[in-house]
Amino acid sequence: MRLDESRILIVGLGLIGGSLAAALRAAGHEGPVISCDPDESELALGIEKGLIDGGEPRLAPLVEGASLIVLAVPVLAMASVMRELAGCMDRAAPDLVITDVGSTKGAIRDAAIAAFGELSPRLVLGHPIAGSEKSGVAAANPRLFCRHKVILTPDATTDRDALARVRRLWQACGAEVLEMSVERHDQVLARTSHLPHLLAFSLVDTLARQDDRLEIFRYAAGGFRDFTRIAGSDPVMWRDIFIANRDAVLASLDDFEVGVARLRHAVEAGDGDAMLAIFDRASHARHYFESLLNQTSYQAEYQMQHDGKRRYRVSPGGTVKGRIRVPGDKSISHRSIMLGALAEGVTEIKGFLEGEDSLATLQVFREMGVAIEGPHQGRVSVHGVGMHGLKAPSGSLYVGNAGTAMRLFAGLLAGQAFDSELTGDVSLTKRPMGRVANPLRLMGARIDTAEGGRPPLQLHGGKALKGIDYAMPMASAQVKSCLLLAGIYAEGETRVHEPAPTRDHTERMLTGFGYRVERDGDTCWLEGGGTLTAAPIDVPSDISSATFFLVAAAITPGSDLVLEHVGINPTRIGVINILTLMGADLRLSNEHEVGGEPVADLRIRHAPLKGIEIPVDQVPLAIDEFPALFIAAANAEGVTRLRDASELRVKESDRLAAMADGLTVLGVENTLHADGIDIVGSGGEGASYGGGRIDSQGDHRIAMAFAVAALRAGGEILIDDCANVATSFPGFVDLARRVGLTLADEEGA
Repeated sequence: MRLDESRILIVGLGLIGGSLAAALRAAGHEGPVISCDPDESELALGIEKGLIDGGEPRLAPLVEGASLIVLAVPVLAMASVMRELAGCMDRAAPDLVITDVGSTKGAIRDAAIAAFGELSPRLVLGHPIAGSEKSGVAAANPRLFCRHKVILTPDATTDRDALARVRRLWQACGAEVLEMSVERHDQVLARTSHLPHLLAFSLVDTLARQDDRLEIFRYAAGGFRDFTRIAGSDPVMWRDIFIANRDAVLASLDDFEVGVARLRHAVEAGDGDAMLAIFDRASHARHYFESLLNQTSYQAEYQMQHDGKRRYRVSPGGTVKGRIRVPGDKSISHRSIMLGALAEGVTEIKGFLEGEDSLATLQVFREMGVAIEGPHQGRVSVHGVGMHGLKAPSGSLYVGNAGTAMRLFAGLLAGQAFDSELTGDVSLTKRPMGRVANPLRLMGARIDTAEGGRPPLQLHGGKALKGIDYAMPMASAQVKSCLLLAGIYAEGETRVHEPAPTRDHTERMLTGFGYRVERDGDTCWLEGGGTLTAAPIDVPSDISSATFFLVAAAITPGSDLVLEHVGINPTRIGVINILTLMGADLRLSNEHEVGGEPVADLRIRHAPLKGIEIPVDQVPLAIDEFPALFIAAANAEGVTRLRDASELRVKESDRLAAMADGLTVLGVENTLHADGIDIVGSGGEGASYGGGRIDSQGDHRIAMAFAVAALRAGGEILIDDCANVATSFPGFVDLARRVGLTLADEEGA
């Protein structure tokens, strides 16, 4: 990035100032960079290393013609430097901008007002979140700021041009530039940087004064060295920081002491569950919050997978053979954690889906005080707290992209004694939540939503819920489950009428946990006030995930594939029924039940498919599987017609429009309708359509569907924006390659 600064003056040529000069040189900045520092040997070394063009200990002569001045001196030295600068600023360029690198902003803002008489609009306070235990210009590192954050703290009076120039300065050094208020900066840094340093200094000092200190340090393990490494930082600098940011540091220390007291009590009492809740919450929180701050995938942090933009490049052709087991069912994984957390006792879960949405559900319960062990290779142990044992979270509850989780949590949290807020990622904030908020309000819940009935959801606790008799306007398992979960906290009976059958995992699992649920025809109901008892859960393989491989084998000549332990809940087998109606050679074997859920092995071999009119009663039973089924339709002989599927418009994307657009790119004739689509398939044994570039719109099911489509394509298919596949279907790429697809997972633009 080009900097148009005529003369840059860095005041203070230590680690940060020297690294800034080095970064500017590495970025190709050709204008003069000079420095002021009281240590002439540091200036001489900076010139020798080629970092600066010149400098001297006196500030006034160096200000002449400067267009950008960076104050890189210790925090408590800022006041005297600013006073000196105030007396010679008239020598600088007319468009002078001043910024700083101090790690406390309130004290520096006060020093600026005292020195200049006001907070100048052309003063942009800043703080690079980067450093090292080393000091001085000898430790200058041109990459010190690369991929690190720099926080700028402008206010309403800050000049926009000045702010843009300081932003460009740090971006040229490879940094990510963020903005927040001065007060918020000092609060955040007190907790994330200043408090850890304070504790490290204290721990090392305490141990260093013990009689057996030599033995302590001789046998200190890696954890001690890692934690106390920061105690080797510059003591004078940290003394200044703690003085300058005293109030925020003391507030964070108070919070920490409360936490230590809580842990001490648990250790004294031998309370294993309390200790586990603290340790496990801490263990997973780092990954979780790191992903939120960096806007990366929680799954990427959790399993060290790729994050950022991903793109699939899928070569045409291939066969589909083998025997595989896809990950556990997401719907059942969500519910197993939810009911396990509210149950009495420990719920042992096998086959848990370690995908982004399910991991977010785990974290939500950890934030409400539930001790959870795992996940590890699909195994999770949930230490239930009972129906009324959840604790108020300290902040918003983030569920990522999980619409199921948000809607089910809305019902569960409506019955709690505390307030809570549910939020999610950008995609989820566009999805309608009025469909659960409105009936919950009829039950007595108080819920606030954003404009249009969308997230975030604010739930006000302590409201007495009453059971209702509710006829759902649309078939939705999420709405039904939400109301049943609220119903267990409500007085009286809660009845839900379905216009068409939907998945019944919640009813089955409630029954498995000992909570009685009745059903008669299209109506299910329960009585509030019961209890849940822990029960083992063996999560079946997800039929939605299996669908992509079912379609892959169905459309590809010579294919023969077995999918093991797939859930075949009668409310989820729409895809099996529809593929069978289309002529697929699909057989079930080894049918049995696990935890009240029916499972089977599915064997599917290639057979010619024919276009059909999809029965309306099968639409709710296959609502998540339609993207893959559209690919089956594109390879069938004749026209496949779908209607009464407007629910597809409000999934992670508008799946009707996204699939229609992608099919058009491949050359598949289709007609889009408000509630469905007509797809004209080609049939036959050769290529059914061409290749092309597909925009998955960040929707994992769109991306996987078009990956499968390449098996019958005449050219390469390139699919953009595929990062969410790894979060919802861990291992999809590996399984796809194992059964016969030629799929490259690349870093996208």
